[in-house]
Amino acid sequence: MLASRMMRNAVPRASSTFRSSAYRAPVSRWQRNYATTKENVQGQGEKVKGQVIGIDLGTTNSAVAVMEGKSPRIIENSEGARTTPSVVGFTKEGERLVGIAAKRQAVVNPENTLFATKRLIGRKFQDPEVQRDINQVPYKIVQHTNGDAWLEAQGQRYSPSQIGGFVLGKMKETAESFLGKNMKNAVVTVPAYFNDQQRQATKDAGQISGLNVLRVVNEPTAAALAYGLEKESDRVVAVYDLGGGTFDISILEISNGVFEVKSTNGDTHLGGEDFDITLVRHLVQQFKKEQGIDLSNDRMAIQRIREAAEKAKIELSSSLQTDINLPFITADASGPKHINSKLSRAQLEGLVDPLVSRTVDPVRKALKDANMQAKDIQDVILVGGMTRMPKVTESVKSIFGRDPAKSVNPDEAVAIGAAIQGAVLSGEVTDVLLLDVTPLSLGIET
Repeated sequence: MLASRMMRNAVPRASSTFRSSAYRAPVSRWQRNYATTKENVQGQGEKVKGQVIGIDLGTTNSAVAVMEGKSPRIIENSEGARTTPSVVGFTKEGERLVGIAAKRQAVVNPENTLFATKRLIGRKFQDPEVQRDINQVPYKIVQHTNGDAWLEAQGQRYSPSQIGGFVLGKMKETAESFLGKNMKNAVVTVPAYFNDQQRQATKDAGQISGLNVLRVVNEPTAAALAYGLEKESDRVVAVYDLGGGTFDISILEISNGVFEVKSTNGDTHLGGEDFDITLVRHLVQQFKKEQGIDLSNDRMAIQRIREAAEKAKIELSSSLQTDINLPFITADASGPKHINSKLSRAQLEGLVDPLVSRTVDPVRKALKDANMQAKDIQDVILVGGMTRMPKVTESVKSIFGRDPAKSVNPDEAVAIGAAIQGAVLSGEVTDVLLLDVTPLSLGIET
């Protein structure tokens, strides 16, 4: 059998070629993850019963997919959208809203609408990244008794895992509505650069939602599965994943259904949220300069500006200029004040250039750790909504010297890859083997 032959051959190849000392990041080393390999080699008759859904639990948006026969498909939510905002809102009436409904009421309920909480999952309150986030979001980030970063809404405290669990629950409901049956088993993706605590917290979120998380798969690896499932020739690919809150770069070799990760690198606090924050800061400073009013502490105004900034950022991926119009943003003794501003793509690119530049060094490190040069990469796969920004695409092209592949949907590839891995675990797909690497935290280098 092809799958059995591949598995017998793949395991020694992985163990002999992996160089545990090659990675030189200050806070982690890499270990080959044999979880999938062991199950496929030792448990040929112990497959999971029933369908397994694949969920991309994103910082900004989430998606769910399932295998239909031999083809994966994204499942639309109740509003007909293929992705769902990773937003949870709590009303004063005690209602909990998840997804689009939560995002819609964020402007009028900013203190109790929680978004981008994936950036807090598995983190301590005193982490520098968490301390920065406290000043960037309208809701309260608080310290739990064990030192973890938690959230507060309507007087109640929630762990980031609980909020993630509410989002996963929404994705579970979406799948169940489409499939017409209860779904228990899932593969959930995480950023490749997540540490053990963050991965465990993601599994906890799955448990809270009522899901049995069979496997936690790295997002770039899942995207590579989506890209390479139908590829017949051997390929060396780079997955450049710039999402809402995190950045990952992974180098993989794809050969005869074997997906082997050679190296990975990234930044767990770099993504579209940072681009939005940069533009919000610019608009607030511009308004203060023109009107003499500082909107920094006006949570409702900041939420309106944040939503307008996100919209403008998206529009400038396809347009050279956009208008930002926010009437009645505030008022003083002279009357109401408005934001009427034009923003060009060039202006935005100038503002976010330092953020785009932060992705270059991890890419170079990943190539070095894989003992490869940019010219060795045959395909570059772009994942995450931020890769639609022309500035990002240009940066990737300049690094690798080639245009990125266009065959993968940046918003959907990760969930599709997770569904493929779920089908491997259930036995629906038998000719795919995933050899991944995971980081082990070793503490902070001094």
